[in-house]
Amino acid sequence: MRVLVVEDEQVLADAVAVGLRRESMAVDVVYDGDSALERTSVNDYDVVILDRDLPGTHGDDVCRSLASSSYTGRILMLTAAGELDDKVAGLTLGADDYMAKPFAFAELIARVRALARRAAPPLPPVLERGGITLDPANHTVERDGRPVPLTPKEFAVLEVLMRANGTVVSAEGLLEKAWDENADPFTNVVRVTVMTLRKKLGEPPVIRTVQGAGYRI
Repeated sequence: MRVLVVEDEQVLADAVAVGLRRESMAVDVVYDGDSALERTSVNDYDVVILDRDLPGTHGDDVCRSLASSSYTGRILMLTAAGELDDKVAGLTLGADDYMAKPFAFAELIARVRALARRAAPPLPPVLERGGITLDPANHTVERDGRPVPLTPKEFAVLEVLMRANGTVVSAEGLLEKAWDENADPFTNVVRVTVMTLRKKLGEPPVIRTVQGAGYRI
């Protein structure tokens, strides 16, 4: 899954990003509202973690703009304004969830994953397909009951393919969802990651290459 963190406190923003990446999420970070609007105009994020009191375009206006457009990403407001009236106001603006600072990081992870599951159609908390069981919350993968240890990036690629529910995901789609904006689109990183993932999942192969289109499970 791909997440945008919008937070003007750089130390906090970077710490959140590091924690999310440890959970195999692709994370981009910006520190002001104008940059948030620019990034969401060119990238498809599953979840936007949004502070309210931002320099440039205010966080409320960013939320309002995304909610009133055709943008499909979920919005989680993460802000120091934690009174009931603040929460009601944030949700009324179009946020899908609201957390007040300070916060427990485990709860933030759980809420981000819960928001990402609100897709069309909705997806279960644990993904199963082709004998593979992937549990995002506990960060575990099994193949026919056998534990499969994966690197964070391999886990991220497998999760994207599992969430596709049998449809083809292009190499560009994997790069978009499993890597952040610093990834070089001209490298063979997707092909190499899929190749190592296939080896670890074992026989018979479950990741199919669709010539000229991409990959599917």
